[in-house]
Amino acid sequence: MRVVAIVLIVLGALALGYQGFTYVTRDTVAQVGPVEVATERQRTVWIPPVVGGIALTAGLLLFLAGGKRTV
Repeated sequence: MRVVAIVLIVLGALALGYQGFTYVTRDTVAQVGPVEVATERQRTVWIPPVVGGIALTAGLLLFLAGGKRTV
């Protein structure tokens, strides 16, 4: 349970810090012999701050509620 809590805390903090990420896709438009025509598109995925806050809060609550293990 603590591993899930730590993962949620890290992902929530990253989501709040970056608020999204950008990636590039490459599509081949045409290929004639050795010549290739390609296009590149830059796409952005926006992560709302509320999602990062919820993940961070849930991770902290899970971490605190985990308690100590007894053997």
